[in-house]
Formats: sequence, C-alpha cells, structure tokens
Amino acid sequence: MINIVLFGKPGAGKGTQAEFLKEKYNLTHLSTGDIFRFNLKNDTELGKKARVFMDNGELVPCEVTTAMLIDEVKKHPDTAGFLFDGYPRTINQAEALDKFLPTIGSSVTATIALEADDEILVARLLERGKTSGRADDQDEEKIRVRYQEYNEKTAPLIGYYKEQNKFHAVNGIGTIEEITERLTSVINNL
Repeated sequence: MINIVLFGKPGAGKGTQAEFLKEKYNLTHLSTGDIFRFNLKNDTELGKKARVFMDNGELVPCEVTTAMLIDEVKKHPDTAGFLFDGYPRTINQAEALDKFLPTIGSSVTATIALEADDEILVARLLERGKTSGRADDQDEEKIRVRYQEYNEKTAPLIGYYKEQNKFHAVNGIGTIEEITERLTSVINNL
C-alpha cells in the first residue's frame, strides 16, 4: 500500500495534481474539505460535533477532524493506497495518522510538498476566484491570512517528515504536465 501526503499552500495545485495521481497510481483521494462537507451535509455524529465549533467561529478540534478521516479510510479496505490532501495539517494530526495507519497494516510512504512563491500563488488564487465562486479566493487579505496559518501550523510538518526521511519538495511552478512529471518522478523512486 502506498500512502502519499500531498501538501502545499492554497493555490499550489494540490487538487489539480491529486486528480492525476489518484488515477495513475490507483489511489483513494481523501480531501479533508470533501470529508468535512460530506459529514456536515449528511448530519453525521461527527458533522454535528464539527458544526457546534464552526457555529461558534472556532476551529474544529484535531480529534474530530482525525475521527472523520479515520472513518473515511475504513470505508476503503481494498484500496491500493491513499492520497491525503489537506491532512495532516498539524504535528498532532501527523502523529495521529502515524498511530492509526499501523492498525490497518500501513504507514505514510512519503509526503510531497508543492512549493511556490507566495506572490505567484496569490495571483493564481485571485485569478481562480474570478470563476470559482469561492469568497476566500477573491480577497487578497484573506489569502494572506491562510498563508500565515499554513506557515504557523503546517510548515512544521516539513521537519517532522524530514526526520522520518519521508519529505520531498517539488517545484509547483510550471505547466500542469511539468508538475505532474516532477511528482511522478518522486513517487516512482520511492
């Protein structure tokens, strides 16, 4: 089983690349955003818990997010592997994933970060915001706040996975095809 953690700042191209990677390697794509939307829409027990925090303007605790992810992983016992998109976002979540995966006879194979300059990414998101309908892609200040949160909470994962020799950085600037080629080169050499 191959399990890839794909991360990078908003606008780095994770969603676009995840589509190619899941097909090429027959992986189950687990997007934290999709999992949250499913739980909220279907009013699951975890969705109800998350909604309480969200309605109070608070971040959903790692335990609830992790429980949602674990529930989703358990729905795919016969998968060739997982492509984690948006999880883990913190060291606590990475530790929870490292604790859970062995219970299904697996582990994180590698983490791959799509890296790009903030100014290029801001321009990408503002352009995407013209057609995506996402309010958070239309406000430069909100974009920069998301980057600040990434730097504070997610960037420490680089050191965490480097210590395990599982971290790989990929240049996220170029054509979709060029970036896909860089990613597949890393994965093929694992």
